[in-house]
Amino acid sequence: MQLTFLGTAAMVPTKERNHSGFLLEFGTDGLLFDCGEGIQRQIKTAGIKLTRVTKILISHWHGDHVLGLPGLIQTLGASEYNKTLEIYGPIGTKERMKNMFKAFVFDRRTDIKIQEVKEGTILENNKFSLQATELDHKIKTLGFCFTEKDKRRIDVKAVKKLGIPEGPLLGKLQENKPITFKGKKINPKDTTYLEKGKKITYIADTLPCNNSYKLAKDSDVLICESTYTSKLSNKAEEYYHMTAKQAALIANKADVKKLILTHFSNRYHSTQELEEDARNVFDNSFAAYDFMKVKL
Repeated sequence: MQLTFLGTAAMVPTKERNHSGFLLEFGTDGLLFDCGEGIQRQIKTAGIKLTRVTKILISHWHGDHVLGLPGLIQTLGASEYNKTLEIYGPIGTKERMKNMFKAFVFDRRTDIKIQEVKEGTILENNKFSLQATELDHKIKTLGFCFTEKDKRRIDVKAVKKLGIPEGPLLGKLQENKPITFKGKKINPKDTTYLEKGKKITYIADTLPCNNSYKLAKDSDVLICESTYTSKLSNKAEEYYHMTAKQAALIANKADVKKLILTHFSNRYHSTQELEEDARNVFDNSFAAYDFMKVKL
């Protein structure tokens, strides 16, 4: 599982920071969280194939989070993309996508499935689940949570001691099914253990709110907007954004393991001040930068 940050700027991009977006690669899925202007070029620059994207999760319809959609969809259509592109977004997404296709002239060759999201579990399979909740921004805005399913692992020492060979018997134990080996019944609880799945939470543009704490609870990684430092808390409140310190307070209260800050105002030429602002409250805080990769 790997995170690649493709854009870490707020409304105005800089030479170093593109508009918002990051890609979570997990198995055969590539989940793109927000799709700011120029995101397809960022994906290519990061050395990732555009066809890696299977799902796009839109937090809200402010331009800095969605202006990359037309270009990405157009290029996928020209790239023999043979999947159905799944797009998840707040209520109104279907109408906005419809209007977007009216505004631009290009062949729509890609199959697209659009799901408008309210709150709760929006997708679940045997590998992971996706949850969404509403945040407190000027327009309808969603936060998202990716939760990997727990995995049952083989206790190598235990099976070695019992002499169980590699093969279908171990597969059954891993499926939490008992087996019979040399006339003896062997239970999964004696030969396997559960490895807890990772939880990654994305809190997009918002004021601090109860839902942000609930969504972030016990996350391995919290990716959180932090447009300003606490010196500009009044401006943050005026524009319905958070400071780095407020993001850190969420991480602290929600028992998060690691906080990654993003969505920085273009007034900050360096993210050091933002990082320090967060670390005054939550030590394991880091400022993201474009093309930063995080393996989990």
